Amino acid sequence: MSTDALEIVHEHAREGAQLRERFFRENGQAVVAAGRTLALCLAKGGKILFCGNGGSAADAQHLAAEFVNRFQLERPPLPALALTTDTSVLTAIGNDYGFDQVFSKQVQALGRPGDVLVGISTSGNSPNVVAAMRLAREKGLTTIGMAGKNGEIVQFSDLALLVPHGVTAMVQEIHIACGHLLCKLADHYLFEAVMELKPYLDAAP
Repeated sequence: MSTDALEIVHEHAREGAQLRERFFRENGQAVVAAGRTLALCLAKGGKILFCGNGGSAADAQHLAAEFVNRFQLERPPLPALALTTDTSVLTAIGNDYGFDQVFSKQVQALGRPGDVLVGISTSGNSPNVVAAMRLAREKGLTTIGMAGKNGEIVQFSDLALLVPHGVTAMVQEIHIACGHLLCKLADHYLFEAVMELKPYLDAAP
């Protein structure tokens, strides 16, 4: 086995482990707040929408599936939808209005006040994700932005989870770990620690 190839593996693992530790150390409270936000949305009858491009589109579908099927806890299906999966909708909007509107038009059609939109963009500047976040804000949805370094998505995010790294693959690895924790935390508040969620429900308008 090539020692150079093995060192690539070890270095990637070291860098990823360090980034993961840093992110959750610096953003643990924000992750908890985001998980609680999702639980509140679902407890009040809302749904979660996810969007992103490329690998982030795969993450959107992955996380929506965790809510609709299950994550680790055996519990009822929870309403979540990836805006990245319907090829007829995506190609119709892209063809008639342009790629920048493929998510925002779906938010216009499907989003309701009280729902949550999770926008995933490693750059933080994906035009179609930013447009969806902007429209979601206008419609009264809560917005959670998952990005790398500070980007345009942040100004339209009620909660922003930013991974401090410039390499897309590294950012994506933290995003899916963070997404899994959002699933775990939502389940925790909804099915294991309901009394912890109750004060937030009582305070909600």
